[in-house]
Amino acid sequence: MSASLLGLAFSTNTFAAENINLDDIVVVASRIPQSRESAIGDVTVIDAEEIQRAGQSTFIELMQRQAGVETSSNGGAGQVSSIFLRGTNSNQVVVLVDGMRIGSATTGSTAFANIPLAQIDRIEILRGPATSLYGQDAVGGVIQIFTKQGSGAPQFNAELGYGSYNTKTAVAGFRGSVENTNFALNVSSLATNGFSSLKTNTSIDKDNDGYRNLAISGAISHKIIEGHEIGIQLLSTVGHNDYDSGFNSFNNFDDTSALSYSVFSKNQLMSNWKSTLRIGEGVDDDKSQWATGVNSISKYKTKQKQLSWQNDVALPVGTLTLLYDRLEQKLVSNTTFNQTTRNTDGILVGYLADIGNQSLQADLRTDHSSQFGTNTTGSLGYGYKFTPNWRITGSYGTAFKAPTFNDLYYPDDGWGPYSDPNLKAEKSENFEGSLRYQNVHSDASATLYHNKIDNFIALNQAYFPINVNAKIQGITLAANQSWGDWRLKGSLDIQSPRNEVTGKILNRRANRHGTVNLSKAWGDWRISTEVMASSTRFNDANKTMRMGGYSIVNLAADYKIDASWSVQGRINNLLDKDYTLAYSGSTPYNTPGANLFVSLVWLSK
Repeated sequence: MSASLLGLAFSTNTFAAENINLDDIVVVASRIPQSRESAIGDVTVIDAEEIQRAGQSTFIELMQRQAGVETSSNGGAGQVSSIFLRGTNSNQVVVLVDGMRIGSATTGSTAFANIPLAQIDRIEILRGPATSLYGQDAVGGVIQIFTKQGSGAPQFNAELGYGSYNTKTAVAGFRGSVENTNFALNVSSLATNGFSSLKTNTSIDKDNDGYRNLAISGAISHKIIEGHEIGIQLLSTVGHNDYDSGFNSFNNFDDTSALSYSVFSKNQLMSNWKSTLRIGEGVDDDKSQWATGVNSISKYKTKQKQLSWQNDVALPVGTLTLLYDRLEQKLVSNTTFNQTTRNTDGILVGYLADIGNQSLQADLRTDHSSQFGTNTTGSLGYGYKFTPNWRITGSYGTAFKAPTFNDLYYPDDGWGPYSDPNLKAEKSENFEGSLRYQNVHSDASATLYHNKIDNFIALNQAYFPINVNAKIQGITLAANQSWGDWRLKGSLDIQSPRNEVTGKILNRRANRHGTVNLSKAWGDWRISTEVMASSTRFNDANKTMRMGGYSIVNLAADYKIDASWSVQGRINNLLDKDYTLAYSGSTPYNTPGANLFVSLVWLSK
């Protein structure tokens, strides 16, 4: 799939007027289910319908259209990509799949390009420090991914698609429930010829850099008796991509895989006491060949064993959450690191209450790291609904992030040291406030934030990691309005993510970025147009490699053939805009030009 292939979805009934879902439930803001309307944290929910409408978008592109999110990519589909949440680094975001962390202990980030949207039912995004809820690393926020689960009558689904860059996709799934057992099994594949990752005229790097991916997810759960359920969840994704480095004359390739699995037990121990025990593992595996010869293959595998025991106790007023979790990180590599393991034990005490028009959330957490000792983080939030539609919120929170294994121990390869074992852990302090409006036809919010990060780990001009202080200030504006069959949705971020030592903006981040989408549904048709825009960014610490601002226009339509069949189509980058998101050395990476994707979708009845 090209880096900008998009689609638009169908619904099982003729398209009808859309309203805002006031009863939407979120988990990421407090670790327990609560209405999105009452959440104090700055939360975005991407539901199954929006994911389906995204069609053949990549995960990174779907995220790019969300408030508070910027992205960069080293070329097309399958290439290394980054997500900057509220201007923070990509490795300052915790990514969870069905409650399990995934990501690399060497880079500290997640292989976003290898996450298959076809396996995802729902995504919840929490912007702002969340270490007090989810442990180390959540300086910028949390992205919680929920894979497709089973419920209701058993149902099959399938999808075939084809588009520009010889992109081919296939999806199949079967899910539902039988008596007290829920089940789901989903398989997806993707193959694309892609395009050259680098904007270059050299013959070796001008070839197409293709990508292919095969993914499977599954889940089964069984209700033993009322209030007691056990289950298993799994996501496995395997990808292969060719890439250009700009530093050699070899056809480089990268084999990546991610695995997340867990077993869980949910038990209603008393009428007011619910216990959830989850044990599992997240695995990130990367094998890269970057030159010819015996020593040209780099292997990095991160294993993250995890245990979480959460107890939610309903009190006369509010809910008390008591949690213990353990994270065991292990690195397996053919590169010699001075240290390859570390463990963290965390204890959380949380309280959440809705009292009339008021909401209160307080969390206190202690993490003991085998590497960085004991760190205590906390947060306090308050919300007040002063009319049936208007609400104000305010919160304060702290966060903690341990340096990655690359930051601390990456060996000197002869080109210079790229690590420092004396690096300090990052610590942040965040204040934010918001004003929100919501009714059945519209919602809008304005969120101001100030995030001060001490010992922020940045790369200097020689790509050596150093501790500096950073300050990220900004405002996020988001709105969603429906008028009958019309719907308008958009967001604008105005931010200042800066290195306090140099006063310069952080790499690959803009002062302004936003998106707007206008859609119209009538009968069996839906059409939409979308514009995404960003101001100037810089690729390097000294701000010598300028990446100009850009805007991209996309068009989409889909037609519902009957109760089971639908055709989707999308034209991306309609105006064939030439823009840059990242550099390799002094050479910019390519981005996709105008492209088309069409798919046929079937859902059994």
